[in-house]
Amino acid sequence: MENRVYFVIDMKSFFASVECAERGLDPMTTRLVVADKERTEKTICLAVSPAMKALGVKNRCRLFQIPNNIDYIIAKPRMKKYIEYNVKIYGIYLKYIDKKDIHVYSIDECIIDVTDYLKLYNIKAKPFALKLIKEIKETVNIPATCGIGTNMYLAKVALGITAKKSKDGIGWLNEEKFKRELWFHKPLSDFWGISSGIENHLARLGIYDMHGIATYDEDILYKEFGINAEIIIDHSKGIEPVRMEDIKNYKNKSKSISQSQVLSRAYSYDEGIIILKEMINDGCLNLAKQHYVTNVVSIGLRIDNGYKHASSKLTVSTNLYSYIAEEAIKLYKKLVDKNDQIRGIGYSFSAIPESFEQYDLFSDTKIIDKEKKLRDSIIGIKDKLGKNSVIKAIDLDESATQIERNKMIGGHNSGED
Repeated sequence: MENRVYFVIDMKSFFASVECAERGLDPMTTRLVVADKERTEKTICLAVSPAMKALGVKNRCRLFQIPNNIDYIIAKPRMKKYIEYNVKIYGIYLKYIDKKDIHVYSIDECIIDVTDYLKLYNIKAKPFALKLIKEIKETVNIPATCGIGTNMYLAKVALGITAKKSKDGIGWLNEEKFKRELWFHKPLSDFWGISSGIENHLARLGIYDMHGIATYDEDILYKEFGINAEIIIDHSKGIEPVRMEDIKNYKNKSKSISQSQVLSRAYSYDEGIIILKEMINDGCLNLAKQHYVTNVVSIGLRIDNGYKHASSKLTVSTNLYSYIAEEAIKLYKKLVDKNDQIRGIGYSFSAIPESFEQYDLFSDTKIIDKEKKLRDSIIGIKDKLGKNSVIKAIDLDESATQIERNKMIGGHNSGED
């Protein structure tokens, strides 16, 4: 197999760096956190600047956990602004690389197959990475780091471990270097794909590093981890067979539509129903807009003493609120006790093509057609005039959240008033 070269480029503390850049400040020296302080002091910081990390402030901490003796800026999240920066950065990549060789891993991270471009530009991997990072810095004032590897896994590990020890923010690995430098690295959770749960499971087997995995009895690993053992074993040897073309050609066999939200306070039983109805209504509109129907509804609830979840298969395949909400509310009432304090709510619908829409013999086609016409009119108005151009009476309840959520992107403030 031909040797490939991959970059994984990551923006350092992306949201915090954007907020610094917007203020004309140096992201590396400015003390700044991105959080919505209007919620509560328990709100999670979406990002903290490198200067805050240097003081021991952890990423994704809560505001109240930041020591009182640190002076810092609190920036309200602006998801639309972060997306704008992401588009500009992606535009820099496209100046040099075809989009077929770029995989957007997240809003602040991209995986790039640069193999053919090193030959095209007659340049080595590290100088090419430095060139891209420099242009990002000069264009949008966002610092970046890069992992270089002979496969995507090694590039990701180089970014997560070796780049952090490099003065220029560049790390690189091939299989030999991986074994030589990282086979005995601890903890295992530093490696991409090794969660704390997998790390603890491996520890129970007496395995504490990648060398331990690579030399362990494979039959036992397959017994313990099932099919996932193949990935764990391959990665312990620095092997990753998946290539960029595999990612681009992959098509998910199943699809679902889901949404969740963390509530700003403890919600009562009755208030929770209001939130659920709002979310189900929004989900039904999304199903219809994407030309899907569902026959499976799931809801999840985070309460003070744990998590509750249930699913139900419908007798119909539909995207109409009247059918789906009825089933979701039944699940809610089955799961929630009257004295439960609800902290978060989520739902998930299976999504199948609209051509599979089906109703039972007891369904009134006239009522169905009437609901569809009303729904389609609402979708048309919202698309033209904005999500809050049409709201339900329930959305005006003091415990409702939909109007505010319609102003958000990805559950966070969009930056637009």
